[in-house]
Amino acid sequence: MSSTSTPNAPVPWGDDSIAAKTLENALVSDIMPADTITHNAVILDGDPTEPASDGSTPDGFTPGGSATATGDDWIASAGGTVIARGRGMGWKDLNTSATVQIIDAEGAYLAPAYVDMHCHGAGGSSAEDGEPGLAEVLAVHRRNGTRALALSYVSDTVPGLCRSLAAGARLCRDNPAVLGLHAEGPFLSPDFKGAHAPEVLTAPTPEAVESILAAADGRLAQITIAPELPGAIDAISRFASAGVSVAIGHTAAGYEEAARAFEAGARILTHTFNAMPGIHHRAPGPILAAVDAGHVSLELINDGVHVAGPPARMLAKLAPGRIALITDAMAATGMADGAYMLGSLPVQVEDSVARLLGEDGSTGSIAGSTLTMDDAVMRAVAEVGMSPLAAVQAASLVPLRALGLIAADEHCLLRAGMPAEYLLLNADMSIRAQNMAR
Repeated sequence: MSSTSTPNAPVPWGDDSIAAKTLENALVSDIMPADTITHNAVILDGDPTEPASDGSTPDGFTPGGSATATGDDWIASAGGTVIARGRGMGWKDLNTSATVQIIDAEGAYLAPAYVDMHCHGAGGSSAEDGEPGLAEVLAVHRRNGTRALALSYVSDTVPGLCRSLAAGARLCRDNPAVLGLHAEGPFLSPDFKGAHAPEVLTAPTPEAVESILAAADGRLAQITIAPELPGAIDAISRFASAGVSVAIGHTAAGYEEAARAFEAGARILTHTFNAMPGIHHRAPGPILAAVDAGHVSLELINDGVHVAGPPARMLAKLAPGRIALITDAMAATGMADGAYMLGSLPVQVEDSVARLLGEDGSTGSIAGSTLTMDDAVMRAVAEVGMSPLAAVQAASLVPLRALGLIAADEHCLLRAGMPAEYLLLNADMSIRAQNMAR
């Protein structure tokens, strides 16, 4: 895995001295012999508004919509870094190592590996479990296309959250697959608590904010806050000034309150549609406030359970290029149905749907998901109507933008000088078992 910088100090996603060169002519292999070349692919990476010389866009379609994909894109890497890419037969002229691996993609899509900015766990472990379960959490998501993720923590007391964040910060330093930490609470609305313990929910105070920032030690990538709480706007401003991407969620806020939060520095809407007021013609609510704030990324749990197809399609049309696919995955991801925990709350998973378990044995609110990013991307194309490029970018480029890890005007994750972390995808966007997540 390639290394990344801390979320609180955004830097380019790769080596500027190389990335500044043009994609098709930056033959860095004159200096670095290619050790892997993948050709005969359709690369899903780049600005969809800038067609190539043959008129096609990065997802293989002309701006008018007709399919022109020829599968003649190629990409070359050395030591885990992209050194050149182009179209046609130019890869044959590259300087290569004696042990170069040449992969014929056979017309498959080639996409940047995915990034999940809202993930609580997998493989029987949660973020709160710390180092013992981290390897399995990462392995489950890696097998499903995710190269890096933010560890999400459910609401706890402020001292309890600080202990978890301090442990998580150490994990970030030791593992580049962990992009940073996400505190989902405890500054949430009790009326929209979802699967968060109501007894720990509280309004933010300056002391609590500073304690959280200190405990995370520069590794806090995101925090979710209900902006209508007392002191919330000041907290949003403070977190934003510290380089944290602030999300609005688990909130009773209306349009105006949410808009003030976005003006104060919030830049993400946590799992859009879930744990917030919906859209009403006389009370537009936080969703349309996020749509109207052009800098805001909107998370979407695209599992077909949290959000039905029609509103997901509506959202994709209202905020193109700003949808961030997330899993919100909990410990049961990659595991069998049964009993699990989400923070301090018991959860029952049936038919892969996680719900809170009541004392009487009844099930209640949805409690995270068992979604993986490959399924989210497949559904985005098949059910939400996103183009292959838009779906891939919603699972890679948009999350990185939302966390401030790449510039707002960056459209490429497989530019020369960037990590050679990519997936080969079938026509239905499923991951090919071979040569996956290079």
